[in-house]
Amino acid sequence: MLDKILIQKAHPIKLLITDIDGVWTNARIYYTAEGEHMKGFSYYDGMAVYLLAQAGIKTAIITSEDSPIVAQRAKKLKIAEEDVHLGIHDKLAVFEAILQRHNLTPNQVAYIGDDVNDFAPMQVAGLTAAPANTPVFSQLKPDILLTRKGGDGAFREFADMILLAQNWENRLP
Repeated sequence: MLDKILIQKAHPIKLLITDIDGVWTNARIYYTAEGEHMKGFSYYDGMAVYLLAQAGIKTAIITSEDSPIVAQRAKKLKIAEEDVHLGIHDKLAVFEAILQRHNLTPNQVAYIGDDVNDFAPMQVAGLTAAPANTPVFSQLKPDILLTRKGGDGAFREFADMILLAQNWENRLP
């Protein structure tokens, strides 16, 4: 059951902006002897992108890692290329540019992040969340501390809350 304040904040959401490492992943990078690295993603989070799209809610990515793995995952999930921002150190500037490009106000945007580099956009977004294992909960002060950890469906949990608040759960495939 969602509380009244969460429902009010979630109702106008048209865009969900997400960090990747620590949200879609468990914040670990695996390296091979040849220097290649790998990341693991939850299928639950991928399905959340699809469900949000079915409800008319776009997904955008802002991550400080410039990772071809993330670019490939975003492409597979059909996240618009112009909404995938890799290697970003000023997340607030990109957050504001995304709002401008989509002609949205901050209260129409949700943001999920897990670490100090997500602080600035989380102060502006209309609805915010952090995975259960965020190391900086007291600094981020998200509207919602999720029960799921990063890499274990945290993005999906947040997306489901938004969809539930907007009464989409019965209209999705």
